[in-house]
Amino acid sequence: MSRVENLNQVLRRLQSGSPDVEASALISDDGLVIASVLPQDIDETRIAGMTATLLSLGVRAATELGRGSIEQVLVRGEHGYAVVLSAGRGVLLLTLANENAKLGLIFFDMREAIGEIKQIL
Repeated sequence: MSRVENLNQVLRRLQSGSPDVEASALISDDGLVIASVLPQDIDETRIAGMTATLLSLGVRAATELGRGSIEQVLVRGEHGYAVVLSAGRGVLLLTLANENAKLGLIFFDMREAIGEIKQIL
């Protein structure tokens, strides 16, 4: 199996293991999709660009506000969450979860997935 197939498998396990996770993607910090499990109606390129922009804004805000290096970016909307965590040097894990998601479990599952992702990369 190729690395991309292995990464997609990790993302599918993340999604199937967490009922509140609706989608996930592995994105380079410059906004390119590495692997994804996104619904067909979501534009991968657009999601990747927004994720990289969120990271950039988060880094700048953390720096300007004296909060140190950034660990995560969390966006909460009326229909759920977008969570971005670093998955290694230059790689981001984006997870979209519904509004009823238990964030502690989402973070735990994302960190487990990141451990697998780092082994593959």
